Amino acid sequence: MTDILDDLTFEKFRKLIYDSSGITFSDTNRAILDSRVKERLRSNHLTPESYYETLKKDPDELKQFLDSVTTNLTRFFRNMPHFEAFENYVLPEVIKFKKKRNPSDTKIRVWSAGCSTGEEPYTIAMIMREKLPAPYVPEIIASDLSLKSLMVGKQGFYPKSRITGIPDDYLNKYFTPKGDGYQAKDSIMDIIKFDYHNLKNDSGLKNVDVVFCRNVLIYFDEQAQEATVNRFWDAMAPQSFLFIGHAESLFGMKTKFEFLKTEWACLYTKNT
Repeated sequence: MTDILDDLTFEKFRKLIYDSSGITFSDTNRAILDSRVKERLRSNHLTPESYYETLKKDPDELKQFLDSVTTNLTRFFRNMPHFEAFENYVLPEVIKFKKKRNPSDTKIRVWSAGCSTGEEPYTIAMIMREKLPAPYVPEIIASDLSLKSLMVGKQGFYPKSRITGIPDDYLNKYFTPKGDGYQAKDSIMDIIKFDYHNLKNDSGLKNVDVVFCRNVLIYFDEQAQEATVNRFWDAMAPQSFLFIGHAESLFGMKTKFEFLKTEWACLYTKNT
C-alpha cells in the first residue's frame, strides 16, 4: 500500500506532532501516522498539504488529530506491584509526612497523567477508598491528550471484557452491573476529576503527593522526557512519589528525583 504522505510531508506532520505534544514518530512507525492522517483526510475531504495548513490554524482540529495518533492501552490494576507499593509504602509515608509537617492537611492528591480511558485512576480510587484512614480524603486528577478516552473515563462504564483484573470484592463494592458491563459507583467517581492536558505544557497543579505517569514517556524523545519529568517535579509536594512504567527510567536525565526501591516495586521520590 502506497503511503499517503511523501517524505517531505511526513516530516512536516512529524514536526507538528512533536512541537504540539512531545510525541515522537520515527521512520519505523511511519505507517501508523500515515493511516491516522488518511482517516482525518477522509473525514475532512482535504489533501495532506491543505490538512496540514488547517492543523496549524485550527486548535480544535489539532486536538482531534493528536487524539487520533495516541495509543490508549490500559487495564485495571495493570502492573500490580506498583499498586502494592502505593498501598503499603507510599500512602503510609505521605500520611507520616503530613502529620509531621502540617497536621491540618488531610487531603492526599494523586495525579494520573496519561490516564487513557480511566482504568488507572479508578484503580487508585478503589485502593484509596479502602486503605486511607480517617481523616484523610483522596483527590485524584486524571488527565490525557485523548478527548475520546477522557469521555470513557468520565462516564465510568466498562464492558465485561474490560473489568478483568478487578478483585471480586472491589468489583461488587465499587461497580454496579449494567447491561453488558459495569458502571462505576459515585463513591469512586466523585473523587476523580478527568481533564484534558497536554504534558508538553505546565499543568498548573501544585502540591501533588503522588504522580502516576506510566508507559507515556516511551513516546517522547530524551529532551521531551526530561522536560516532562521536571514539570512533574514542579507540580509535586516536598515529600512525594513518582511512578513511571517498568520499561521506563530516569537514568541519565538531569532531574532531582531520587530512585527508590521498595519491597514491592521501584519508583522515584522527591525529597525537599
